[in-house]
Amino acid sequence: MSRLPDIHFDVSERKVLLRIFDIIAVLGTLYLTQIFLQFDYLELNSENRVAIIVLIAYLSIFGTVFELYFLPKTVKFQTMLKNVILTVSVTVLFYLLTPFYTPILPENRLQIVFFFLAMVVGISLWRWLYITVIAAPRFYKKAIVVGDSFNITTIIKNLESADPNYKIAGYVNTEPMSIEEVIATDAKRYPPEGLLQTISDNGISEIIVASSYSDGITLPLYNELILLLEKGFPIREYMQVYEEIVQRVPVQHVDKDFYRYFPFSRSNQNKFYRLIHRVFDLLLGIIGISFFVVFAPFIWLGNLIGNRGPLFYTQTRVGHNGKPFKIIKLRTMIVNAEKDGAAYAQKGDSRITSFGRFLRMSRVDEIPQFFNVILGEMSVIGPRPERPVFVKELSKEIPFYETRHIVKPGLTGWAQVMGSYTTSEEGALEKLQYDLYYIKHRNLFMDLSIILKTISTVINFRGQ
Repeated sequence: MSRLPDIHFDVSERKVLLRIFDIIAVLGTLYLTQIFLQFDYLELNSENRVAIIVLIAYLSIFGTVFELYFLPKTVKFQTMLKNVILTVSVTVLFYLLTPFYTPILPENRLQIVFFFLAMVVGISLWRWLYITVIAAPRFYKKAIVVGDSFNITTIIKNLESADPNYKIAGYVNTEPMSIEEVIATDAKRYPPEGLLQTISDNGISEIIVASSYSDGITLPLYNELILLLEKGFPIREYMQVYEEIVQRVPVQHVDKDFYRYFPFSRSNQNKFYRLIHRVFDLLLGIIGISFFVVFAPFIWLGNLIGNRGPLFYTQTRVGHNGKPFKIIKLRTMIVNAEKDGAAYAQKGDSRITSFGRFLRMSRVDEIPQFFNVILGEMSVIGPRPERPVFVKELSKEIPFYETRHIVKPGLTGWAQVMGSYTTSEEGALEKLQYDLYYIKHRNLFMDLSIILKTISTVINFRGQ
């Protein structure tokens, strides 16, 4: 192999890189502002150590909320700039409102303007550099798929949409049937012979094996893969790569090897984690109900005007270990919306009232479920509970669908913050993939990430 693979950054490396250099850019720009513009609101010295740490914490939290570290949105300058301005605006606001940990307000209010502009300019310049250099094609991670020709298009779509810097440069077809290929992709087909030379000539960084046929990998091809492996070249299975990049479990490809792909998180049985999770549920439940009580008069008035009929409704859902319970929600549809039988809500559903549409978009309709959380029927975070009739239908069509019931259902979850709203069987499969990813990897850090992403969803009105 005469040529070394091109330099590239993995998903986790780019996320860490973005966070670290955002902080460096902010502190660097503030320091330059301090030198050249007599900026003294936040001087970078040891005396302001706590204030600097608070600023970094706010920047990290609100950067997550406003999707500064959501990779598909980091490569579009206009979208990135909007998110930077939102992040810095809220960061500065909270920073000014916590004077116990931050410097007192300056007499010269122009200092606050310097503070705001320095952060915006610093992050924007660094992100522009990231887009033009690090996110450029020269740093793409190029991979070749050794697999079935009819899966190549799906593989490319799934991986490249989740990670803009991950490119499928081509594929080696292991399809045993000698039929003509029909593939809607520009990826180049390479012959099984001469795989080492193909990798050397094209700067390939990784091989993904995605063959579903037992005899798909021929002996010569197998020997070449072994030789590459012995040289230390990365060769990974498609489902492993899929789960890492797309952050969901490709359950549709799992058959008899279920437990090979589902070593469920130890947190599911960890008593300390479950205790912390329950305390967290109770605290947020109390806060959620208090919030509802404060805004109940306005919600009642909106219901009276644009949603005439009962304010609440209950519905049977499938909960933990498959046990049914009554979920409490604010009504968003017309009265007797399901007189003709149970049906999924569709986009632009005529049964949804004008006020109900606002409740769904803002997710305010979910707030009464905090009562279910306090009663222990639900958790704040978990798979969304589905209706028994739909569970029965989906369980017949989607493998391992009922596996999502091994944890408590939640108000929000990984599927809600990562996936889009859909009512098709294909959409239900995608949600299951996200739910199983959560069950497999759940921990306190992931729970916090879901809470922050949920806030982002509410702020951006991406509710159902």
